[in-house]
Amino acid sequence: MSDQRPIPLIQKLMAAFALLVLIAGCTTAPPETVLAVPAAPQKYAAIVVDARTGKQLFEVNSSAQRYPASLTKMMTLYLLFEALESGRLAKETQIPVSDNAARQPPTKLRFRRGETIDVDSAIRAIVVKSANDVAVAVGEYLGGSEEQFAAMMTSKAHQLGMSSTVFRNASGLPDGGQVTTARDMAVLGMALRNRFPQHFHYFSESDFMFRGRLVRGHNDMLGRVRGVDGIKTGYIRASGFNIVTSYSADGRQLIVVVMGADSARQRNDHVEALIQRSLSPTVADAKTRLMFVQQ
Repeated sequence: MSDQRPIPLIQKLMAAFALLVLIAGCTTAPPETVLAVPAAPQKYAAIVVDARTGKQLFEVNSSAQRYPASLTKMMTLYLLFEALESGRLAKETQIPVSDNAARQPPTKLRFRRGETIDVDSAIRAIVVKSANDVAVAVGEYLGGSEEQFAAMMTSKAHQLGMSSTVFRNASGLPDGGQVTTARDMAVLGMALRNRFPQHFHYFSESDFMFRGRLVRGHNDMLGRVRGVDGIKTGYIRASGFNIVTSYSADGRQLIVVVMGADSARQRNDHVEALIQRSLSPTVADAKTRLMFVQQ
């Protein structure tokens, strides 16, 4: 004979209510997403900013000092655009390439002594090819010397609110004293778009013709994600693979900065994931757990 007794109705109702509360608590808790990070923690830095409102949508290590690599050339171009706007030079102006500029390591257009490049081609060479020889030639032309130009770059950076940035050269080639942050690079990306909308189209170009040959770029984010319209990639061994990416589509504008990736492909995958995350209200509000490459 069983000694189990029937459960009173009130106890059944209380148990059911407790279960409903538990389920409700589970469904209202923010979901957790896992974001793969293609970089070591000591090199990685990232930020996503709504370029219309300035609201920060995502950040990790965005105020930590990093090496900018060729993201440096964004400031070289900012000062070149300023010179265009002031009338100091025109797009047809010929910029001489000094021996010092010609000696810069690749990537470059490989100029010889006494050659010049017009400003329009110089902009394309810096944006598309990330040409170090051209960046140095521009710096020497505008600053009198690359050292003086670097001081101009740093001064302009601080005027724009890039308080953690110091420039030592016009190209981004290795220099232990040349540092920035992901946040500062986002500020520069937004400043380029807002201050020079008439020149921003250069950053969406993936190739250009120079002296009868096609010069191809290596910003593979262009054409990969609808809405991506620039800006600049960069790499030196000390920095890893960096990028500042501008997105503009369907009424949304984003600036995405990723620094320190282990490869260009992984960096680009990560940028795409951050764009998708930022455009999705559900995912954007979710708690994010980072999965670094060493984990």
